[in-house]
Amino acid sequence: MKKIILSVVALAMAATNFAQDTITNKKGSEYVFTELKNLDETPVQNQNRTGTCWSFSALSFIESELIRKGKGEHDLSEMFIVRNAYIGKAENYLRYYGTFNFGPGGAFHDIPWVIRRYGIVPESAYKGLNYGSETHNHSELNSALKGMVDAFVKNPQKKLTPSWIKAVEGVVDAYLGEVPEKFTYQGKEFTPLSFAKHIGLDMDNYISLTSFTHHPQYSSFVIEVPDNWAMQSSYNVSLEELTDVALSSLKDGYSWAWGSDVSEKGFSFKNGLAIVPANDSLIAVKGKDNKHFNDAGADKKGNAFDSPMEEKVINAKMRQEGYDNYSTTDDHGMHVTGTVKDQNDTKYFIVKNSWGTKYNDCDGYFYCSIPFFQYKSINIFMHKDALSKGLKNKLGID
Repeated sequence: MKKIILSVVALAMAATNFAQDTITNKKGSEYVFTELKNLDETPVQNQNRTGTCWSFSALSFIESELIRKGKGEHDLSEMFIVRNAYIGKAENYLRYYGTFNFGPGGAFHDIPWVIRRYGIVPESAYKGLNYGSETHNHSELNSALKGMVDAFVKNPQKKLTPSWIKAVEGVVDAYLGEVPEKFTYQGKEFTPLSFAKHIGLDMDNYISLTSFTHHPQYSSFVIEVPDNWAMQSSYNVSLEELTDVALSSLKDGYSWAWGSDVSEKGFSFKNGLAIVPANDSLIAVKGKDNKHFNDAGADKKGNAFDSPMEEKVINAKMRQEGYDNYSTTDDHGMHVTGTVKDQNDTKYFIVKNSWGTKYNDCDGYFYCSIPFFQYKSINIFMHKDALSKGLKNKLGID
């Protein structure tokens, strides 16, 4: 009798351990994921009510890069990047007489743009919360800045004075705080530029890859999306090559930042999935997605989020059509940190988001299918050494 009791206890403990080790997208789901690769990353952050996902995702990627290179774990300041990018956006907007994009959005290229010019600081040196709040909310800041730069463009004297940049800096600093000339971190004193050098951030090592057919393959071009205000270029590869490097890089220990459309029926942060069901009528959508906020947008329900099912087969033509007809837009930046497979051996990317940890059952992460990645990706931002020698040669990368 004693042995039977012990056996029952052992079985119960094994069952409990299995339940704890089971990976799925949400409570009650029939998806069962097995981890293939899970790279080191820093804790999930919350961009809150801002349009600064590009800074949160790219810096999350850079933080993982520092871990990969043996530089330790660091929490870098997203708002330091945002603050300095606002100045660049304002200058760009005025140089184009107000005909270019100006807003909270940005691109992964903004991080190298800022770090090369201004350096970087840890979160402890610049939190970007100078307006009596513990969470980020740029609604008032964005309105003030947009009104200001539009007024500069339309000013009656038809001539800009040198004071406009001080006015923009004054507004940004009023909300985000003045940038420290020096700060102490881990017992040492740094400037933003010396800190970037100290942690080994050579931004020449980072590249952007994309895949579209309206530009020649293996060329570089400026992706035509409004938030690419700095007009930086991406390398153009085939869809197959983009998919291959996305998977192989993770296997080799390189994570990457991911820009994508997230307004599709099959994207549901609440349900922990981004998929392209062959029959998307299985998904019901209630409400609208919110591009600049972190509340996960529209409520999406359907069997597709409950158990694995057939997805569309994506090709370059479908992908290009989505971009050309505006159904694929540059919505959101995220950080891809690994891969899993489901019970049918179908692979998914592990995606770290910047919407906090309380909006889904995956602690702020979700799982993206290969078809969704192929269909809706704008670009990926990664270390150039993640590319194969053959692809480097095709692109002319050393």
